[in-house]
Amino acid sequence: MTEAQGTCRLTTAQAIVKWLVNQYIEIDGQEYRLCGGGFGIFGHGNVTCLGEALYNYQEELPLYRGQNEQSMGFAAAGYAKQWLRQRFMFCTASAGPGTSNLVTSAALAHANRLPMLMLCGDAYVTRLPDPVLQQMENFYDPTLGVNDAFKPVTRFWDRIVHPAQIIQSLPNALATMLDPADCGPAFLGLPQDVQGWAYDYPEIFFEKKVHRIRRQAPDAYEIADAVALLKASERPMIIAGGGVQYSGAVKELTDFAEAHQIPVVETIAGRANLLNEHALNIGPIGVTGSDSANIIGEKADVILCVGTRLQDFTTGSWTAFAHEAKLIGVNVARFDAGKHMAAPVVGDAKLSLLALTEALGDYQAPNDWVSFAQAERKTWDAYVAKNVSYGGNKPNSYAQAIGVVNELCDPRDRVLTASGGLPAEVTANWRTLDIGTVDVEFGYSCMGYEIAGGWGARIAQAEREPDKDTIVFVGDGAYMLMNSDIYSSVLTQKKMIVLLLDNGGWAVINKLQNNVGSESFNCLYEDTPTIPNPFDVDYAAHAASMGANVETVADASELGDAFKRAKASDKTYVIYMKVAAYDAWTAQGHAWWECGTPEVSDSEKVRAAHEDWESARPKQRKGV
Repeated sequence: MTEAQGTCRLTTAQAIVKWLVNQYIEIDGQEYRLCGGGFGIFGHGNVTCLGEALYNYQEELPLYRGQNEQSMGFAAAGYAKQWLRQRFMFCTASAGPGTSNLVTSAALAHANRLPMLMLCGDAYVTRLPDPVLQQMENFYDPTLGVNDAFKPVTRFWDRIVHPAQIIQSLPNALATMLDPADCGPAFLGLPQDVQGWAYDYPEIFFEKKVHRIRRQAPDAYEIADAVALLKASERPMIIAGGGVQYSGAVKELTDFAEAHQIPVVETIAGRANLLNEHALNIGPIGVTGSDSANIIGEKADVILCVGTRLQDFTTGSWTAFAHEAKLIGVNVARFDAGKHMAAPVVGDAKLSLLALTEALGDYQAPNDWVSFAQAERKTWDAYVAKNVSYGGNKPNSYAQAIGVVNELCDPRDRVLTASGGLPAEVTANWRTLDIGTVDVEFGYSCMGYEIAGGWGARIAQAEREPDKDTIVFVGDGAYMLMNSDIYSSVLTQKKMIVLLLDNGGWAVINKLQNNVGSESFNCLYEDTPTIPNPFDVDYAAHAASMGANVETVADASELGDAFKRAKASDKTYVIYMKVAAYDAWTAQGHAWWECGTPEVSDSEKVRAAHEDWESARPKQRKGV
């Protein structure tokens, strides 16, 4: 590196890394480096220049060696969730297939509004050596490459074609990742020649900068409109989403609900906003919710939606609420605040709840409404207690495993799951022991997030709560798709406890298949015609081969002792248990979900199921 007055000469790659190292964030009065490090798989498109730059900052930006680019992105998402979007990780991949493997994880981060920085190789700007190894040529537009595929699944996208460009591009990418309304993944395409080109950067560009998350105050007129609706309400309800935690507004939500005695229900992303035992916690709402929340959802006349994007699993495809119910959308994102003709309150959840509390004065929901909601919750609690119980002739179930772990885990342990049937089972049956301890990835419902996201979450958890555990619930289908970060967790000494629950294939999709009248086909191994002789994978041996401690248990009665041993272990511990594919699901707590069903069919069962499915459509709100 050569220096001139007020400048330093660096390659583009060196400048990116040096800039990242000097970005900090203040969280609860303490400074942290904003970027916690990165996940990387090197190839010819990123090793020679970006790899050289990262080598010199191994302590400041630890680089975790990935096994799969998609799982690296999932790990970065799990890390960002654990830090409540206040810190992020970067992912670096080589040009071509290494980078394109990140598209799915970028989509997951986008759907969940999570920050993640992708630093990915690209073809040469000069085009002198074209076509190059792993380049996707476009016959009609030579500027178009595989990296352009990231444009729909990122919040910020840029291709760096000159070293000076990063002086503008990096701050803009970071501003997007930290913006409460626009938060999401940022992508920088780094052509292989440009990565190594040098430039005289101004030294001021690399000075330490401390960032803080912006809080947008709500508009006074929108607060007044919301208050008018609430004061006229006889059956108000609060839907608490994931944005409550991202805003750090759990206390304000709790104080607001208690001051005005308004029942609270939680979205999937909003699980663990309130403790299980809180008197106003009426349970999770929606397709994978609770009878208690869904019953009051149908009767509520005003619904205060805080920090939720109102996904179809929350709204029961918009059948979960009465047609005449009025919605109030409290959200920092204008895009979400006005959904379904809601009265919008565009602003930070913490500031908005404080403003609503002050303006509402001594308003409280009628006692009979609150008592009704609490009675329904008691009924649901009794069902859950029965559902998670085991013994006798009950088949092994997800719910039983969830109940055992729930009983024995530390209140601050983090529970994580994603695809298949487990999100529904955890959402319905998990009883929250502490705030912010549940990550059910259902924004994108992405198979494969479980173990990779658990690894990323554990990296983040170890930075502040090293004595607590990250507990991953994963089915055999998701395990088969992506399991290599068991090896990553062992290598990096980031212990996880993995509950691997095997029901013989994609059992929840088989359940949906049967629910719409179709015969079981191609979901369970035993029902796949192209598999003449299905056999069991030795999952325990497979996990053990990656260095994990492993136990196989026969049923929930053995699971408890195995889980205690897992807690005592100093490295990743996998507990394998077979569960039933049929007749072992949580049967209650569901709302209608719009699903395409055949209008005509040779099967009488399919025709009957279609008519039954469509019979609920009159309940569906049409946008008002």
